Amino acid sequence: MSATKGAYPRWAWALTGSGHFFTESIALIKSLDAVDLFVSKAADEVLRMYKQELPEGTRIFKETTASSAPVGRFYEGLYHTLVVSPASSNTVAKAVFGISDTLVTNCFAQAGKCRVHAIVFACDTAPEMITMAPKGPVPVYPRRIDLENTAKLKEFDDTTVVESIEDLEEAIAARRRLVAEKAAAHG
Repeated sequence: MSATKGAYPRWAWALTGSGHFFTESIALIKSLDAVDLFVSKAADEVLRMYKQELPEGTRIFKETTASSAPVGRFYEGLYHTLVVSPASSNTVAKAVFGISDTLVTNCFAQAGKCRVHAIVFACDTAPEMITMAPKGPVPVYPRRIDLENTAKLKEFDDTTVVESIEDLEEAIAARRRLVAEKAAAHG
């Protein structure tokens, strides 16, 4: 068990059912201290397809209630950052239109309402892409609506939308520095 399991505020990380950079997202989660992981029903399926194990010592909240009860933790000031990675086109569309009917979209909505900064790794960011499926790389062609929704999400307050795993790593590093600076100033 991680020594930081009870440390707050901490990272909230939400996994969707997208396979796009899924294993890389799991690796990034494992590189962070003090993470609470929110796993959608679809992400739970993808974990098995991609044969991924969740990090030991991480608090894990799965989508088991219709009301997404675990999101109440955002009201308690337990998180400094929400990361949604990977973010499926379905999750991005729902977030853009204010629909919060899943654990992940509820996390995003509550983070916004509680002024918790969100970093979203949107999967559909270019007209042509290569993504890794369980059996290997495949070309994908996001629809115009998917690209438009990603562009709209970039306009949200206190939300950073990233388009590559490198951008995600940089956004997390920048957020880590900011959180450390705030902690030192209040320490």
